[in-house]
Amino acid sequence: MKIELRFFASVREALGTAQETVEVPESVRTVGDVRAWLRERGAAWQETLAEGKALRTAYNHQMCSPATRLSEQCEVAFFPPVTGG
Repeated sequence: MKIELRFFASVREALGTAQETVEVPESVRTVGDVRAWLRERGAAWQETLAEGKALRTAYNHQMCSPATRLSEQCEVAFFPPVTGG
């Protein structure tokens, strides 16, 4: 399944990217699965998206929980709890 990822504020700065399109494995079915899967990319990803770290997520521009199911061509966004203007 192909999805769009977006990263904002300090998450974007820590990961060095604002957005990308990825093909996720079949085992990645929820927003929480995406977060766990991305942590496998290396130290910066593991630290920035660590389990238990306060992060907000959105699915197709709506706030969501880790249990939110993915769909083809959806957008998943990660951002810190508070962002400045």
